[in-house]
Amino acid sequence: APCPQWPYCRKRCSYCNFNTYVVPAVDEAAVRACLVREAQTLLRLSQVHSVTSVFFGGGTPSLASPSTIAAVLEAVAGAAHLPAGAEVTLEANPSSTSASLLVGFRAAGVNRLSIGVQVRGALPAAAPAASRDPIVTVLSPQSLDDAELRILGREHTAAEARKAVEAARGLFPGRTSIDLLFGLPGQSQDAWAQRLEETLRLCDDHISLYQLTLEPGTALAAQVRGGALPAPPQDLLADMYQTARNVLVSTGFRHYEVSNFARKGALSTHNLSYWRADEYIGVGPGAHGRFVLRGEGGCSREARVQSLEPVTWMREVQSQGHGTRSRAVLSPLEQLEELLTLGLRTDEGITHERWGHFSPQLSLQAVFGEQGEARALQQEGWLVLDSGGLRCTWAGLAVLDSLLPDLLWQLQRV
Repeated sequence: APCPQWPYCRKRCSYCNFNTYVVPAVDEAAVRACLVREAQTLLRLSQVHSVTSVFFGGGTPSLASPSTIAAVLEAVAGAAHLPAGAEVTLEANPSSTSASLLVGFRAAGVNRLSIGVQVRGALPAAAPAASRDPIVTVLSPQSLDDAELRILGREHTAAEARKAVEAARGLFPGRTSIDLLFGLPGQSQDAWAQRLEETLRLCDDHISLYQLTLEPGTALAAQVRGGALPAPPQDLLADMYQTARNVLVSTGFRHYEVSNFARKGALSTHNLSYWRADEYIGVGPGAHGRFVLRGEGGCSREARVQSLEPVTWMREVQSQGHGTRSRAVLSPLEQLEELLTLGLRTDEGITHERWGHFSPQLSLQAVFGEQGEARALQQEGWLVLDSGGLRCTWAGLAVLDSLLPDLLWQLQRV
């Protein structure tokens, strides 16, 4: 799953601490050439035969032209098999996405859309986000209220967000997802209930639910720390999450991952690949990847991070074909730790088959079926280990990050 990153935005939102840049002008031809070259290089190093999904994240990749998106997809298809049905996502911003531009992106090969800069979200007592990237084509107005949008520093209005959602649903029916943000400073339970009601009238078949986190160094965190905005209490955040889950499940959505809900089978193939610990290739400034360098005779998975600063990254791509800043071979234990942390985010959990792919000598039963922390968590109703594999109950899913330390400790001991 290649994940090209477009690092530029028109404006930095008040909550954002991603690797994004606001610059007077972008040399798109140069960035396009480097994205194409790095994608070709890393796909050649990985020697993957078939690509299941492509995700254009950022930043705001809708600020790129459809020709850039098409060029990268052509590079991917030239280096590996890109099936006709593969998911291809683009993140977009309501204020920079016209209907005609969406038509251009669809013609370039995009088949799911994400409107809005990705939120770094965490749920009350939930595991860390599996990745900074959302699902392969999500539509993210993030809030449908102008006052909330102003707090977030968003440059679009609620009306523009609604219009963008409607346009996207017309072009990508069944493949448009809304990112819904809760826990904003001053947001009440009543306001949240109203937001859910509006969302259900507007949404397609996929919703991602994120709690706003106040990241150090962001403008929003400084406002809350300085007392200009109130921080929502933890019990209110937990109530908001539970309310949303109850409403969505009662209206036909499957809560298939800590932050994600889908109906009519509209699960995200792209994000599922992260949670199942599949290989993925990060392309562009600050992109992360996890893959085996088969082209160099490698047999172990590496964690790779590309250079953060776009100009530096472009210089490195032009000189050596890629801009990898750091690379580290993941030990068998580190790979199992990632599989455990990510896999338990989903309602399917970790299947015996998936665990066996990473741990052929030591079964799930051998690690977590004996007396210890996992057994206690099962007895307390947080965890299930059966013929299907290891997974959280619904109650356990809501407090996953409080369960993980004990499970990781048991894994490390074994």
